[in-house]
Amino acid sequence: MSDERTFIGVDIGGTKIATGLVRGARVLERISLPTLADRPKEDVLRQVFASVDLILERTGHSLGEIAGIGIVAPGPLDPQTGELLYSPNIPALRDVPIAHLMRERYGRPVRVENDANAAGLAEALFGAGAGYAHVFYVTVSTGIGTGVILGGKIYGGRTGMAVEAGHVTIDYEGPLCNCGHRGCIEAFASGTAIARRAKEKLRHATRPSQLLDLVAGDLNAITPIVVGEAARRGDSLALEIVEETARFLSIWLGGMINVFDPDIIVLGGGVSQWGDLLFPRLRELTPTYSILPRAAEIAIVPARLEADVGILGAAALFATP
Repeated sequence: MSDERTFIGVDIGGTKIATGLVRGARVLERISLPTLADRPKEDVLRQVFASVDLILERTGHSLGEIAGIGIVAPGPLDPQTGELLYSPNIPALRDVPIAHLMRERYGRPVRVENDANAAGLAEALFGAGAGYAHVFYVTVSTGIGTGVILGGKIYGGRTGMAVEAGHVTIDYEGPLCNCGHRGCIEAFASGTAIARRAKEKLRHATRPSQLLDLVAGDLNAITPIVVGEAARRGDSLALEIVEETARFLSIWLGGMINVFDPDIIVLGGGVSQWGDLLFPRLRELTPTYSILPRAAEIAIVPARLEADVGILGAAALFATP
């Protein structure tokens, strides 16, 4: 992607739409609007259009100066047709031809991609994966999103919808996942699952825990960030949750290594903020769950582009043919 060209990146999330003006690896201007995910489709689309209009207005750019508009959203979606098929977090956006609508309104080239795939591309081009040919990207937040970058390009499979690896089962008798299946890694190690496990443990705890102190006794206020803070203070129950999460992720990542044999694994999302509580254990455990003899050589590192990864990923869609 030439530093000469300017793009608009739009990251449609469940709670907010982050939109930015991008040149090279820099976000020159950014805004955030609420998604209004509980409203009808027309209201959500109006927010998307408003975010682009505001970026143009604030930066004084004309449409003729914009080389393209990239849009990322939670899947499943069809990057070949530019259609948003369905998103559990934004139910109104079902079967929406977003690329067509954006081209019709703005008259610029438009590309659409799954948000995790695009984030993986951004990390591969500009972030922690820069310089590596084959990158496996994971974001562990409310859910678990994944993207595979092979030779600098997103691997999308036959239909462009491949690598929904957060819904790979590691225990067919495990907890029910939001996707309707049991035992997905998302049901074990996502931020939602971590908070759920913490609450269950606290309800049956026979020992005091700083987790309760940190949330003033409100179990519903427990998040992975709170778990991480309690673990840093030496809380045994929080440390147990971190260790369990590291093992769940390592079992799954070992399988991903068996399938993709990447150069590097880049881990983002809120859980990556556990830092040294998590990454040394992932590096230690993950190779033991892979059959590849050189699995221990694969770097496992935190993502670098957390704040702007969606916007940069949307713009980066124009970096490859």
